[in-house]
This record gives sequence, structure tokens and C-alpha cells, in this order.
Amino acid sequence: MSNILANVAVGLVAALHAYILVLEMFLWERRPGRELSGFDAGMARATAPLAANQGLYNGFLSAGLVWGLIADDPTGYRVRIFFLSCVVIAGVYGGLTANRRILLVQALPGALALAAVLWAG
Repeated sequence: MSNILANVAVGLVAALHAYILVLEMFLWERRPGRELSGFDAGMARATAPLAANQGLYNGFLSAGLVWGLIADDPTGYRVRIFFLSCVVIAGVYGGLTANRRILLVQALPGALALAAVLWAG
């Protein structure tokens, strides 16, 4: 049962990062992306290439988590731990340097999923 919960948590974090990819790569200059960033149209347009780059990295995190879910253990287990650790580190760094909200939106879910994976381990 704990393994199922851990996998669901990993899947939710992967889905979150896929959603962030869409926001940052494709919707940055539209309403959802501008609400996320708080930027006006001009600033959103000026920062769109930077946001797209961030979105791509979030896509890599999501892809790695999905890989961890579908790979056989012990590889899958190790991949889940690695990519969840990357999520947590990126979330803490972003929270400290860009916006504290990132701590709650990215680092906390990643840390909870990592704890679940380690617990189920």
C-alpha cells in the first residue's frame, strides 16, 4: 500500500512539472502564464524565452519521474530518488532566490513524494 501511495505522489509531482512546462513554454504570454508570473504583457513578452527555458527543464524533471515510475527496480527506485531530489533542490533554490511561493508549490510536494518513496523503499 505504501508503494502505491509513493507512486501516486511521484505521478502527481510529474504531472505538476508537466503543467509547469505548458505554462512556461506555451502560455507565458497568455492569461495563465501572466497570472503565474504577475507580469504585464510587455514583461511577459520580454521574459518569454527565459520562461520557455525554465519550462523545458521542468519537462525534463517530469520525464525523469515518469521514467522512474515505469523502469524496473532497482533502477526505477534510484531514478525516482534522483529526480525527486532534483525537484526539491530546484524548489528550494527557486524559493530562496526567485519567489518564496516556489517552496510550497515545488519543493514541498517533491519532498513529500521523496519521503514517501524512501518510506516505501
